[in-house]
Amino acid sequence: QFVESGGGLVQPGGSLTLSCATSRSIFSVATLDWYRQVPGKERKLVATITSSGGTTYYADSVKGRFTISRDNDKNTMYLQMNNLKLEDTAVYFCNRRPRTSWGQGTQVTVSS
Repeated sequence: QFVESGGGLVQPGGSLTLSCATSRSIFSVATLDWYRQVPGKERKLVATITSSGGTTYYADSVKGRFTISRDNDKNTMYLQMNNLKLEDTAVYFCNRRPRTSWGQGTQVTVSS
């Protein structure tokens, strides 16, 4: 139900923009989240945006570097990631609240 894209390999200090697309029925009135997961560890919440886009939340580890946004006309959510660090390496997923099934995620690798 969710299709994440935009991941890749980037050097420390670089930028990437992730996209999350889903159906209108899921997207339209939902609060949406970005999560990330590294192998062997639990999936962690990175950022949240309400249905109108008026309220956002960021984990302390990404605050000031990541920006979450959404385009309700395109049923797409974004995560602009700047000043990427080695520890941002993970598979990134999106979901709604209440959570539904997970997509495949998109791999972000920060490496020099």
